[in-house]
Parts: sequence; structure tokens; C-alpha cells
Amino acid sequence: MPFRLQDLTPHPNQLAPHYSRFRVSERLLLTGHSHQAWPDCAATGQERAWLDAAEWVDDKWERAFAQADCVREGYRRLLGDPTGLYSLASNTFELLVRLLSAFPLRQKPRLVTTDSEFHSLRRLLHRLEEEGIEVTRVAAHPSNDVGERLSVAVDSDTAAVLTSTVFFNSAHIAGDLTPTAEACRKHGAALILDAYHQLNVVPMSLEDAGLEDAFVVGAGYKYCQLGEGNGFLRFPADCRLRPVATGWYAEFGELTQEHDPARVHYHSGHDRFAGATYDPTCHYRASAVFAFFEEHDLEVELLRRVSQHQIGLLCSLFDDLDLDPNLIDRDRQVPLERLGGFLALRSPQARSLRRRLREEGVFTDQRAGIVRFGPAPYLSDRQIEESMRLLGHVVKEG
Repeated sequence: MPFRLQDLTPHPNQLAPHYSRFRVSERLLLTGHSHQAWPDCAATGQERAWLDAAEWVDDKWERAFAQADCVREGYRRLLGDPTGLYSLASNTFELLVRLLSAFPLRQKPRLVTTDSEFHSLRRLLHRLEEEGIEVTRVAAHPSNDVGERLSVAVDSDTAAVLTSTVFFNSAHIAGDLTPTAEACRKHGAALILDAYHQLNVVPMSLEDAGLEDAFVVGAGYKYCQLGEGNGFLRFPADCRLRPVATGWYAEFGELTQEHDPARVHYHSGHDRFAGATYDPTCHYRASAVFAFFEEHDLEVELLRRVSQHQIGLLCSLFDDLDLDPNLIDRDRQVPLERLGGFLALRSPQARSLRRRLREEGVFTDQRAGIVRFGPAPYLSDRQIEESMRLLGHVVKEG
């Protein structure tokens, strides 16, 4: 029988036994936006990778590639994407480098982005700016009309627009990006979406949104529970870009075919943006976790209901603490339904608060002046209540 919201609120949560090695029922793991616990089946996946290597040696790769295909299919389902192709890599940064290396930045030396992108992209774009690429940043907030602001910034010199669909420093969901997509089509620019902070916690459908010509990056370290090493770049099936920064796997499937020796060849399928030899263990683990989610009918629509309940509970409990807003506060201008999978609490003492919470047994994460409380579907309401009680204790203790 599929899980329901009411199954996942009492203590212990009915999902918790599947996460016994992370001891999720015994600890206050509010790091769900940074590092969710892995279900126990992930260990089985990792062991299978080792056993395949031991049994098949170099012939293991046929089996490893089958695991990679399962990962691609898992991402395809989460993105509501019947047509795209998927190159995989250890992280989104690698894939962004490969993708940006494909654009004609001499002819179109301009990139458009927001002022709230994650640090890997922020740093990469800043470095490109130092080398003469024009980078235009628009305000990400208010997020409901960020698509309009991005669209206005696009012109004929723009090679690409890069934006998150949920912003890492606020949890705010980006509003309608249709105007941005239309501006990109008009001016021949690529639209690149960072869906990392949306994937498997806020439903998404490229097909329904009419964004099948967009590029999408993301990974499974957060809400997918896949662990490290599972980055992806989704690109349109008709993409013919020729990235500079690729490895020999970008033509791996066609090495035996005859090609023009004067021109670098690219795989016609998923591996156009591929790198080189990699550790396939991450894909075995991810494949096992995707299968676990399917087996237990943990569809993103259910996970969204659970997340909204948990974020709503966190907000209510935080407000009840009635803490000094100069010490810690939250943004109350954005309604619950416009938030992703975590609660961002702003504080000038964010770093020390995170440390002191950890001393009290509450696992959170922190970015700059923000403490992020990230619940997960295996937590009970009691655990969330206890975490907020301890936050009040820590703040009032000073």
C-alpha cells in the first residue's frame, strides 16, 4: 500500500526503518537540503558495484553502463521529459564547464544570470567576467517575476541565460520562465536551468512548461538521496553543440566508426558532453535508490505534500518562539506554496548558531548569513518540534 502523508508524521516515521544505517529515527537530521540520508538499499548498490568489478573485471562496463541508463531514466521521470538526452558526471560544475565551452563566446560574448546562483556557477561566471565575457546579473528576488527580468536582459549578443528554478539561499521558487525562454529563442540564446534545488521535492515537467529546448543541470545529492557523484546535464535531442571540454567518452560508443580525422567527433546520443573514465559506484547506488522510490510509490507529488507539511510546521513553530528578529528571522513575504524544500533563517550569527545546534544534536547546514533547516520524508513531526525547541534554546542562551 502506498504511503500517505499521515503515515509519515507520527514518531517513529514509517519510512524510518528503511534508513536504519543513518539512524534517522534517533537523530535530528535537518540537513535535508544539503545531504539527505540514504536508504539502506544504497549500501547494497555500492556492494554490487564492487562485486561486478571483482567478477567481470574490465567486462564490468556493460553492466555499469546499464546502471547509468537507469539513472538517466530516473532523472527523465523527475523532469517530466520524454525527449531529452542526458550526459552524466560527478557534479554539475563539470557539466557547466563543458556546456559553456560549447558556446560561441567570441561572437556572442554575453551571459545573463541572477544574483542568487550557487557558488560553483557564481565563481565560474565571475572568472569568465575577468577574462572579458560580459555577465549581466538580474535580481532573483522577488522570485515570482524573475522570468520577466531575465527576458528583458537578453539581446543578440547573449549566448546563454543561466538561472535556478529554486534559489539556494532562500528556497524561493522561480516564477514563470516562459518569457525568458521566448527571449532566448528570439535572440538565439540557450536557456540553462539549474534544477538541483527543485528535483524530487517540487514537481517539474519540461513538457508541460514548454521548455523542451532548455538545458537542465542537477544532481542527486539532495532530495533524490542518491549521494555524491550523480550530476547530470539534460540537453535537447537535436543539440549539435561541439563542447571543447570533453573526454574520450564523448565518442566512446562510435570509436570503431570512420570519421573525418581533421575534425573532433561527438557521440550522437547521451554522451555528447561526457568526460572520461569514471567510478561507476555512484550509479549503482543511485539506481538502487531510484528503484526503492518506485517500489514504495514515493512519487514527487507525495514528497511535495510531505515537504509542504514539514516546512509549514517549521514556520509555525519558529514564529511561536517569538525570537528577536535582529538575532534570527525568516522571510514572511513569500507564501508557503512558493517555497522549495527548506526553511531559510537569516542571522548575523548563522555560523555559530549552526555549530551550537550541532552541539545540541541538531544537524543543519549554513550558507553565509543563513541557517537552513531541511526536513526530509523520514522525519516525524516530533523530531521537527524538538529541533525548533532547541533552536529557541540556543538563540535565547546567547
